[in-house]
Amino acid sequence: MTDLNVVVALITSDNDYQAEQAASATQTAARLGAKIQIVYADNDAVNQTQLLVKIIQNTAQRPDAIIVEPVGTEMIQVAKAAVAAGIGWGILNRQPEYISELRRARHAPVFCVAADQVEVGRIQARQFAALVKQGNILYIEGPSSGGGAAALRTKGMLSTKPAGLEIKVLKGDWTERSGHHAIKSWLSLSTSRKLDIRLVGCQNDAMAMGARKAFEEVPGAREREQWLKVPFTGCDGVAKTGQEWVRRGLLTATVVSPPTAGVALEILLKAIQTGLDPPECTPIAAWSFPKIEELGRSHFSAG
Repeated sequence: MTDLNVVVALITSDNDYQAEQAASATQTAARLGAKIQIVYADNDAVNQTQLLVKIIQNTAQRPDAIIVEPVGTEMIQVAKAAVAAGIGWGILNRQPEYISELRRARHAPVFCVAADQVEVGRIQARQFAALVKQGNILYIEGPSSGGGAAALRTKGMLSTKPAGLEIKVLKGDWTERSGHHAIKSWLSLSTSRKLDIRLVGCQNDAMAMGARKAFEEVPGAREREQWLKVPFTGCDGVAKTGQEWVRRGLLTATVVSPPTAGVALEILLKAIQTGLDPPECTPIAAWSFPKIEELGRSHFSAG
């Protein structure tokens, strides 16, 4: 087991959830005696693909497996190349249709570990409903290419939100910087002040904090104070960041989506050790922080 070598390919180092993914993988590897190499794509799908293809083609130093959280597409061609080379393939926070096909080849363990991203969106919509009965919501999405977490979270949110809430979509890339930029750009529009924004909802906590910081920079004291009374919500709910920001009152709520990298590494090592196929997909449950019932009571009693 100590000679096992695994590449963990993550989206970016500039994000609290991705940092939690790295920590989870590192802690699990240390506990189980595996060697891991963590690589980041810098939010660039092409860069991630090229990086993994290079790793697969390096016959002198091939890893035993790759665990990847894709930036863009589900990386079917890279997955096929890895499995054909005898490299295990674990994919995080996606449930690609090709998993079943690759598992039939039986060259290496193939599996996914994923939070239900549609349910994450549904939970966030329930938070919206607990906080705001009607009006406009600014909603900052992550990158929506490839049917990933952003698209699924939006799908879940739209399917569950009350009819009286209108969603105004802005775009980000999972980083605090992108949330800040999205709001600054929106505030520069002549139409932005005409909308009665009741809530700022973001698909992760980093973008929510970036959005809040942009409103903190509004020059007029009265306008700035009004913006900062609006609820800010996010997703991912890392204990030391998202949940702590809620406790401090910087965010009103988050959706906790636990890290999947450590779970994936444990599944992989067990499969290699026993020679048995891992489950095709292991689901990870998400939940509201605070609970929806508490959120509604505390917000309306405060208001």
